[in-house]
Amino acid sequence: MSFPAALVVWVLISSSAAFAQTDTTLLPINLGPNVNGPYDDILPVIAPDGKTLYFCRSHDPNNVGGARQDIWYSELQADGTWGVAKNIGPPLNNRDNNYLCSITPDGNTVLLGDSYADPKMKHRSVAISHRTASGWSQPKSLQIENYFNNNRFGEFTLANDGKTLIMAIERPDSKGGKDLYISFRQTDSSWSEPKNMGGVVNSIGHEATPFLASDNSTLYFASDGFGGFGAFDVFVTRRLDSTWTLWSEPENLGSSINTAGWDLYYTISAAGDFAYYVSYNNSYGAGDIFKIRLPESKRPRPVVLIRGRVLNKKTLEPIEADIVYEDLLTGKELGIARSSPGTGEYKIVLPAGSKYGFRASADSFISVNENIDLTGIEEYTEMHRDLYLVPIERGSVAQLNNIFFDYNKWDLRPESRFELDRFVEVLRKNPSLKIEIAGHTDSVGSESYNLKLSDSRARSVYDYLTTVGSIEASRMQSTGYGKTRPVATNSTPEGRQLNRRVEIIILEK
Repeated sequence: MSFPAALVVWVLISSSAAFAQTDTTLLPINLGPNVNGPYDDILPVIAPDGKTLYFCRSHDPNNVGGARQDIWYSELQADGTWGVAKNIGPPLNNRDNNYLCSITPDGNTVLLGDSYADPKMKHRSVAISHRTASGWSQPKSLQIENYFNNNRFGEFTLANDGKTLIMAIERPDSKGGKDLYISFRQTDSSWSEPKNMGGVVNSIGHEATPFLASDNSTLYFASDGFGGFGAFDVFVTRRLDSTWTLWSEPENLGSSINTAGWDLYYTISAAGDFAYYVSYNNSYGAGDIFKIRLPESKRPRPVVLIRGRVLNKKTLEPIEADIVYEDLLTGKELGIARSSPGTGEYKIVLPAGSKYGFRASADSFISVNENIDLTGIEEYTEMHRDLYLVPIERGSVAQLNNIFFDYNKWDLRPESRFELDRFVEVLRKNPSLKIEIAGHTDSVGSESYNLKLSDSRARSVYDYLTTVGSIEASRMQSTGYGKTRPVATNSTPEGRQLNRRVEIIILEK
């Protein structure tokens, strides 16, 4: 596979006149001289939070590889302009042609064209790099089962969940030339064999430059096999089930996006309001990066971007940790992320319409899980939630946020088992650990009522750990404290909710 050649097809050529004729609110906007210069500035990738733009710059003498292609980036300034572009430097840039395919919402993992493996390898695909305390790690090739590409070109996009990879490649079961294929991350960090995504999205022509939006279901891609305005047009389709082979009929994005030329590349932030692309019209030199507002009908479904820090609950110091989010009702893991080294900052993007659990995870700590209900969200939203990790040491207190009881009941609801099963694993990995399970209530009701309710709920957790988890009863005790130990005011609904809780107290390590 020839990556320098692959870069050529990732240029989207637009016509300002076509945009103006259709809708004056959809005029392209050049990102300006801080981003665009006299050289080719191509292959834009906007970070999901819309704050950082990555792109490939060709023929700049300041490139690591001399006049070859390097990855550059620009950061959004407070006044809405883009800062002066900077070369991202080694190890992501070397003397080969370098370009970035995707970046995860946390900003800590990038998918790259594999110009780092042995160039003698016949089928190079993509590589992955993670942000470390000292910079980016040396990119490593993804291990994709039975990967090969019979086409000299190939394009890739990594979903925000970090577990789903879509690629445009050519294989024996392709419908025409290049088709869209799907691959999934396995438990050992390898990737499954590419699976053809079916005849709805794959034509007898070529499909190219896929981009999966933050809702994890809206797919944009280019094709010359579905007809349209030019050689290649950009289309949108929506995933209809979990097989990744059933899609809505591809919809041409229309003359505001597609021209008589080759319209191939398209990237949008989690907000879904603007597309970023390349044009050679009205540029500062060669190819320039533009943005254009998307009509509502062409935008992906709304998502929620959650940001915060991962902190040591005892010291409030930041922690580098894995972030895991799951379906709250089924416990199915939906995605993974990382917090930044040094700052502990993290970001995840969750599609609206579901309930989620999410947590940080690190060795020698107990996770304090969070949950969120996004069923009523109808537009792009940003939220702040810090995540806490409790050190496994005597006296530490960890709250079990994701266990649930019906009103005035102490029977555990079915979705509680996922939180409790994780804590069973903590107890098994730390066989000398002894704990108290403490139940608490708000101030509504009599003292005797609250003592009984809190004691019964603590006992339900105790019973689950001993019977289902097979944890020795001698390592645990349960106590109900009723309303005697509030952590917040009881004068507001929010405060009363915080006071209704079950905690784990470490008695002995």
